[in-house]
Amino acid sequence: MTKFFTEQEVIKNRGWVLFDATNQVVGRLASKIATTLRGKDKSYFAGYQDSGDFVVVINAEKARFTGNKLDQKIYHKHTGFVGNMKSETARTRLSSHPDRIIIDAVKGMLPKTAQGKRQIKKLKVYAGAEHPHTAQQPKIISTTK
Repeated sequence: MTKFFTEQEVIKNRGWVLFDATNQVVGRLASKIATTLRGKDKSYFAGYQDSGDFVVVINAEKARFTGNKLDQKIYHKHTGFVGNMKSETARTRLSSHPDRIIIDAVKGMLPKTAQGKRQIKKLKVYAGAEHPHTAQQPKIISTTK
């Protein structure tokens, strides 16, 4: 017989996970982060519940792209006004805001619903090795093969 967990039991079982983005491919790292945020790695995963852990990513500036994506991948942003489409390459975004590269990659892998918006709020990305979440004692996840 299958035991169903209530929302309070799921929230109580949430943990903190730490990913190090040093020399990791952005897309592969983002898919592992999205799986952890959604809770798909848990035995009690249910699509209608937000059963994922909080995720902390450090060293976002050391993440890497494969091939020529660093110069060919273009990020677009529209301000909402006519003619205000802003574009930048992955190289310029990595030098100015390396945390946004990880956030955008993970956001694209989460559901486009209210639940996906709640899940992306559990993602904390930092450019350097320092983060203010040491009190939560995050479990370090190795993303190497």
